[in-house]
Amino acid sequence: MDVIGNIIFGFSQALSANNLMFTVAGVTLGSLVGVLPGIGPMGAMSLLLGVTFGMTPMQTLLLFSGVYYGSMYGGSTTSILLNVPGESTSVITCIDGYKMTQKGRAGAALFIAAAGSFVAGTLSVIGLMLFAPPLSEFALRFGSPEYFALTFVGLIILTSISSGSKLKAALMVLLGILISTIGMAPGSGDQRFMFGILALSQGVDFVAVAMGIFGITEVIDAIVKKTDSVSVKSVRLRELLPNRKEFRRSIGPTFRGSILGFFIGLIPGPAAVISTFASYAMEKKLSKHPERFGKGAIEGVAGPESANNASAGGAFLPLMALGIPFAPPMALLLSALLITGINPGPTFIQDHPDIFWVFVASMYMGNVLLLVLNLPFVGIFVSVLRTPEKILMPIVAILCLIGVYAVNSSSVDIWVLILSGVCGFFLRRRGYDFAPLVLAIVLGPKLESYLIESLSISAGDVSIFVSRPISLIILLIPVVLIAFKVLVLILRKATIRAFQES
Repeated sequence: MDVIGNIIFGFSQALSANNLMFTVAGVTLGSLVGVLPGIGPMGAMSLLLGVTFGMTPMQTLLLFSGVYYGSMYGGSTTSILLNVPGESTSVITCIDGYKMTQKGRAGAALFIAAAGSFVAGTLSVIGLMLFAPPLSEFALRFGSPEYFALTFVGLIILTSISSGSKLKAALMVLLGILISTIGMAPGSGDQRFMFGILALSQGVDFVAVAMGIFGITEVIDAIVKKTDSVSVKSVRLRELLPNRKEFRRSIGPTFRGSILGFFIGLIPGPAAVISTFASYAMEKKLSKHPERFGKGAIEGVAGPESANNASAGGAFLPLMALGIPFAPPMALLLSALLITGINPGPTFIQDHPDIFWVFVASMYMGNVLLLVLNLPFVGIFVSVLRTPEKILMPIVAILCLIGVYAVNSSSVDIWVLILSGVCGFFLRRRGYDFAPLVLAIVLGPKLESYLIESLSISAGDVSIFVSRPISLIILLIPVVLIAFKVLVLILRKATIRAFQES
């Protein structure tokens, strides 16, 4: 395949006025969706399904993909500035991003998030273009046991990277899994913990819980504390640039997060969520000063944000090469393409090379456009912090209410939002970390479904999880990490004892 010739052809078509218009519209809308709490790419793409009638497959692909990876760019803004993640992929950014805002380094955090997203997005497109065949073949080997192992290991990693008490983190994971069991049981359809509320048949909506424990909790906490609003002076773009030390510390996490995120993006399930937590865990382990994490470490922003955007790029590969949507936004994109008469699959690139290569070129262009759109408006985003708290907090509450209701148009979600906010306030006062709870709610249904499917395949034999090589390797990862950590502690104590005896 003449890759260079194909990409030149792709750019020649992507730069046409019509295609460029849909690319700009997609990334602009995606950035706006990412900035606004509660809406997310799922809500925006769902609303856009109605406008695909009458659009060409090319226009549909450019618009929907632009919204998806554009929202990955903008999703960090509210997490950094307001500690309000619009979706699960932005949860981990709150930890250090918001701490940097409290220290007056919001501009640097936003710049590094945008720059890391640009690098990750570009590298993921290169990976999609060059390594599609072998990577898609590897992702195809995964079955339910592998998915279960990956999800289970993800929860273990989550517990290990949580700041504060590991016991409290484990309790939050268990609470999240319990919440995820509300609704109809997979397979049997039995009703569980619904208390006669029909709206809970599909489970508790994640957006309602996330907005509650991050947004409403913040509002209640501000009311109780009655603190003055953060004072931020008017800043110019050059003042928002990170200093040399911050820039140097973010380079490694950006590239490591990009590579890690792209490969995790090839795996079915909540890859974008897992990639952010995995990147955060990796950077914390590699750091010479892990105590900085949770207190405003720039690495805690650069790594997860890069992994987030790289996984978004990697998620396109299974859809394009296999016709299988491994992520919810990809399922919506598949639906949109089917409406236009295109069915992605193994022969998609051969049957529609014009669409594929124009799409690849548009992703290159989209990353440049997103960088141009986001950085000049960083000062506007930062200016939100100058808003008095008595004005800012009601706005945050209203955005949470509108965002949650817009997803399912359900009054039950509003009550879940309020209840989550009140519970979150008391949990925060007791020193509990919210990130394990949120991710467990997201991963809980997947964990249960994969377990049921795996045991159905093996007729109830649990050895299926260790008899399959990939599943076994994934399950051994935390064992090896724990063994390595124990070995390091033993050697450290032995060294100290030998030094004292000498």
